[in-house]
Amino acid sequence: MQNKVKACLVIGGGVAGMQATLDLADKGYDVFLVEKTPSIGGNMARLDKTFPTNDCSTCILAPRMVEVGRHANVKVFVNSEVVEVKGKAGDFKVKVKRKKKFVDPEKCTGCGACANVCPVVKENEFDLSLGARKAIYVAFPQAFPLVYKIDEEACIGCRLCSLVCEADAIDFNAGEEEVELNVGAIIVATGFEEFDPRAKPEYGYGVYKNVITSLQFERLLSASGPTQGKVVRPSDGREAKKIAWLQCVGSRDVKCNKYCSRVCCMFATKQAMIAKEHNPKLESYIFYMDLRAYGKGFEEYYQQAKANGVKYIRSRVSRIIETENNNLILRYEDTESNETKELEVELVVLSSALVAPKDNRKLAEILGIETDEYGFFKPKNIDLSPMETSREGIFIAGVALSPRDIPDSVALASSASAKVSELLGIPEKKQEEEKEVPEKELSKEPRIGVFVCHCGKNIAGVVDCKALVEYAKSLPYVKHAEDCLFACSIDSQEKIKKAVEEHKLNRIVIAACTPRTHEALFRKTLKEAKLNPYLFEMCNIREHVSWVHANEPKKATEKAKDLVRMAVAKARLLEPLHDYRIPVTPSALVVGGGVAGMSCALSIANHGFKVYLVEKERELGGIARELKNGEEIVKSLIEKVKNHENIEIYTSTTIKDISGYVGNFQVRLGDKEITVGSIILATGGEVLKPFGYYGYGEYEDVITVFELEQELKKGKVEKSYAIILCVGARDKERQYCGRICCYNAIKNAIEIKNLNNSEVFIIYRDIRTFGQGEEELYSRALEKGIKFLRYREDSPPEVKKEGEKLSIEVYSPSLDRKVKLIVDKVVLSTPIIPHKENRELSKMLKVPLDANGFFLEAHLKLKPVEFATEGIYVCGVASFPKNIQDSISQALGAASRALIPLVKGEVIAEGSIAKVDEELCLACGVCLDACPYNAPVLTINNSGKIVAKINEALCKGCGACVAECPVGAIQALHFKDEQEIAKIKALYEPEPSREEILARLEKTLSLLENEKAKTLLSRIRNIGLEREDIEKLKKIIGVLESYEVTPREIKVTEIDKEWEPLVKRKELPGFVTVECDNTKCIACRVCEEVCPDNALTFFGVIDLQKYEAMEEKPEKIKMLIEIIQKIKRKPAKVIVTEEKAYGFGKISYNALFCIGCRKCEEVCPTKAIKLKPVWNLPEILEKARGK
Repeated sequence: MQNKVKACLVIGGGVAGMQATLDLADKGYDVFLVEKTPSIGGNMARLDKTFPTNDCSTCILAPRMVEVGRHANVKVFVNSEVVEVKGKAGDFKVKVKRKKKFVDPEKCTGCGACANVCPVVKENEFDLSLGARKAIYVAFPQAFPLVYKIDEEACIGCRLCSLVCEADAIDFNAGEEEVELNVGAIIVATGFEEFDPRAKPEYGYGVYKNVITSLQFERLLSASGPTQGKVVRPSDGREAKKIAWLQCVGSRDVKCNKYCSRVCCMFATKQAMIAKEHNPKLESYIFYMDLRAYGKGFEEYYQQAKANGVKYIRSRVSRIIETENNNLILRYEDTESNETKELEVELVVLSSALVAPKDNRKLAEILGIETDEYGFFKPKNIDLSPMETSREGIFIAGVALSPRDIPDSVALASSASAKVSELLGIPEKKQEEEKEVPEKELSKEPRIGVFVCHCGKNIAGVVDCKALVEYAKSLPYVKHAEDCLFACSIDSQEKIKKAVEEHKLNRIVIAACTPRTHEALFRKTLKEAKLNPYLFEMCNIREHVSWVHANEPKKATEKAKDLVRMAVAKARLLEPLHDYRIPVTPSALVVGGGVAGMSCALSIANHGFKVYLVEKERELGGIARELKNGEEIVKSLIEKVKNHENIEIYTSTTIKDISGYVGNFQVRLGDKEITVGSIILATGGEVLKPFGYYGYGEYEDVITVFELEQELKKGKVEKSYAIILCVGARDKERQYCGRICCYNAIKNAIEIKNLNNSEVFIIYRDIRTFGQGEEELYSRALEKGIKFLRYREDSPPEVKKEGEKLSIEVYSPSLDRKVKLIVDKVVLSTPIIPHKENRELSKMLKVPLDANGFFLEAHLKLKPVEFATEGIYVCGVASFPKNIQDSISQALGAASRALIPLVKGEVIAEGSIAKVDEELCLACGVCLDACPYNAPVLTINNSGKIVAKINEALCKGCGACVAECPVGAIQALHFKDEQEIAKIKALYEPEPSREEILARLEKTLSLLENEKAKTLLSRIRNIGLEREDIEKLKKIIGVLESYEVTPREIKVTEIDKEWEPLVKRKELPGFVTVECDNTKCIACRVCEEVCPDNALTFFGVIDLQKYEAMEEKPEKIKMLIEIIQKIKRKPAKVIVTEEKAYGFGKISYNALFCIGCRKCEEVCPTKAIKLKPVWNLPEILEKARGK
């Protein structure tokens, strides 16, 4: 057997290329990522935000770029291209040409001094010619690698850049070089280019300055773009108040590209929504043919846009004319009214087609693979294996196959990586384990660094980031504060590490966006800076401030200050924590035996791991079994899984229970229990039975599309059909689009025509044939004479029985009248809906569902096959309806992600978990009931005491057990009581500065004529305040200032002798008195427990024997008994007073011992105890001085 090279070449550094790279690198393969531009990131780096969540594109992409750049198994080649490929699968020899850059990447620090002095200004390609750059430049601020490049054509050879470069990184004699790589497989992820609208002269692009493309508009929206996020007209820099978007420019066009570009409708909708956020008064118009909101959350987003005032006009603009003031007049036919109209706007955005890069055909020749007529790479089998090319060992990812959205690109990239690892086999673990970076020793004093992120304009457009930095500098323990454009970018990460070293920082606060996406990135940065990664606190000033207070910048800035102050207060109390390594069981569970489930199971099994495939039905196959074109695919997959030695199949089986954690899930299948390392949910869905719609269930000739497929399989064909789309979808009950319904309807209509040349009508709202080859199928249907009638949402068709036939009346907007059809059969195209069992699985696995009942992935764009719960994955229709091709892509993508922990053999559990103080633990078991992850268990410790113990692998650090523990025996590490209380206090009681603490102390001590106090104050001034000093001072000041009395004596046992009582007075008992409301007291005796000076003694009043003898037990005594049982303590005495029993006991208070600390008042659960002063401070001082 050939010894295959355990390395892979990935061509293209966009989102798909990066995903494939990380999937393989995480499994232990060496990956060479080749990108022809100066930075990885692809077209996604150009985007402002992503729909439907409106996440900042850079914010979610930059951490992934950083991850790629930092990965030990990844080597990135930018400004490079593949020039030769020889060999075969498992052993390719690849030559990569690295173009001239003239800047040494090993020396360049990315400081930008060279660009500052460069006299040459040129159009910036990254900003698509809307902005400018110098002859020496970086592509964009968050670029990786952050290394400058000299544009050889633009450079005038003045060499000013080399004169100012302190790193001596510039070398004008540097030439091109070739590198030869030996890899076992190749993934092509070359992405897309934007269609050049100059090919459509009727739109005036390139002639009229205010006609731009959708990607150019993204650069206008972006805070890092040429206008810093201001939507202005290129002609005069004036704010655009009236914008029109034109769809299908260069796509769905027989003269250019017949295919649908798949993303444009939602791209325009998102841009119109974001533009309205910039200017709520903006008038926005979208001209479209069919609004293709087919994806998860898309239809809801589209409806939201309409509600927000975005106007949709169903028309294709025929011509654009420029006016004298550079406005634009659009001429079009309104298909709703059949009138020719004109609309004058200030800016036009062309939703240009996604086209294959010009270099694709040349690259295909080098690789020895095929392209289609449009220049996209051709798959071997579009349905069963869309990621495989015609040459073994070479695979496709992302838009290199055909236009697609980000989540579909990411899933396809992961599926390509699954095919690579299947081909090459699992690599051996490398001998050199990752070296643990020695952590710095913590100094006594916290030294906090605060970094404030602008997040482009996401934060800085609302919050005054400069003022926030200055405020942070004034906070105690903050030794360094600065702002940055994007804290998550490579250069900012380096700044943080440099600041840690220069300022000897030992705790870091990042004021930026959400820790959900970025916490791991910053922790890794701390680790590289030799700081424990848990000495880090993040405060969210984007979602919690700028996004929700966009119209109140002053208040938003003040709130941001509050959050930073709170984060700093907590940061000073942070402690180092360490992660746990957990071994992984090398097997997987796949729930669902449809096309996705079987494909996923086969992929994992082909890697050599055991797979348990569980299906609730008697047969495998799922919905695809019912489809005419799915039958052969299902048969092939069933045969493969049944014959695979690594797959164990359970049909007619449901999951009874799931417990455990990533790497070690315990699953009960009926009477059998199995343990697996990963779980993949491929539960599929079911076809909606449309009872109550259009006579379904009432007329036997009204059937569903799936029932039609069964008839066609049997060769049963009628003379006439009407297929109604969007039945039970895109309505109030189910707002989502069924995604596959239009394609299935057209496919079946063509099948009917082929079998019998029957008359077929398709009654639709929008035709959404967005997939590869689907638009061409739509055109073929029209050519075959299939008639399409559009209906409005507010006027659906009416179906009635007329003799042996069915009549359909539908209002046609284009004809402006009702049309009556008489047909033999009415076919209802209904959506796939989620299984009801999803809710039970959701509860078992603690994974979320969306509003429609489909499983909700961790991130709609970048984690389409993962849950936030580690070790659990999702694919196929379980997350949303999709066709066979997309289901298989997702299935293999989920397999790839699920394989990572199996291949590694271990997972890392976070250190921020719950911890039990065994001395305080009462083994009451409350934490066991509270924990949603079953992490606590009762066990016997080394002293023979029964205590609760936390399973580190199961614990998610949620804090439920902490909140429920009746005696405070459990603390959530990184979220300890003292840390969170400090945070809360900082909100309401701003942390005093060093000067304020000294001033308070001096004022208080000036009232006390005490030499010790004066000496102490002098000492503190001389030595400065350390952390411990401040804490001690606070305790003293707290007692001195909290009440209007001065205690007779201050006793703080943990303080050393140097901190003896500041004030000692004799013969002055009773500065406070303790009063107890017996009607509230429940005799829990907690006050007696916490009193530090034994000033309280409780006399119990319950005789337990007499209590047991009572026929009717008073409710209040019941409460007491429960408390006694919980805290496992007995009353001091056992005397029963009266049955009503006001005051089950009496507090005996000794004023001589009381120091007025108020602990008893604070802990009383019923607020029965109140401390009242006897004398005020002036009276006490007069008595003390003998006046």
